[in-house]
Amino acid sequence: MQRKELRCGTFADVTPFAAPDPKTREMAGFDVDLCRAIAKRWGVEAKISPLSVEARVPEVKLGRVDITVANLAYTLGRAEQIQFSDPYYLAKEMLAVKASDPGATKADFKGKRLASTKGSTSELAIKLNESDPLTFVDTGSAYMAVQQNKAVGMVANTMTITKLVNESKTAGQPLKMIEEPMALQPIGIGMKKDEPALLAKVNETLLALDQAGEINQLWDKWLGPATEFKMTRTDKVVPLSQLKFTPLP
Repeated sequence: MQRKELRCGTFADVTPFAAPDPKTREMAGFDVDLCRAIAKRWGVEAKISPLSVEARVPEVKLGRVDITVANLAYTLGRAEQIQFSDPYYLAKEMLAVKASDPGATKADFKGKRLASTKGSTSELAIKLNESDPLTFVDTGSAYMAVQQNKAVGMVANTMTITKLVNESKTAGQPLKMIEEPMALQPIGIGMKKDEPALLAKVNETLLALDQAGEINQLWDKWLGPATEFKMTRTDKVVPLSQLKFTPLP
């Protein structure tokens, strides 16, 4: 408040959360808009700091950003290092396999080789399912592994899997998404530990934005039915303790 500036860490280049706009080169996306909505409620400017995937936790832990809004999933390991706000949506790790595959539940793929990005919560979800992970640096390579029969399926977040399943219908071998999630992940805002006033303020603001319908508006703009992701937000901002899920390590 004294600085009149909220330093907000986001992804550097992960659409639709935060990426440079091709026309303006300004950072744009759901997480960028959420940072700005919080800053506006506080009467301060939002300073957007693009971060790598790996830097999301260290940068906030070191105090270089005030908050990290970067599709940050609650895990036990992260919760030891930073504190999390109340989640504003429940992300799902989903499995895509060939449309011709008879499998219908995640148990059907126990012991099978599944592709994902390396070091991701998708890889953790594969291991928790007692499947065999085949990892790559990006989701495009994981997708090609399925197309080239190097893996039975691939695991990623709902947005990515929805997009790839849709694309597969017109190019390559068609894929389908298994309806049962591989893992559930509450997505929250990351903050430095031992800052109770900041945590309370962020939670209060998230709840107010949700009740005013502003989070749904941002969601529809970037991820909603009229976008390529075609996702409807049904989640509400609630305390972590009210959610039924198994935290990833």
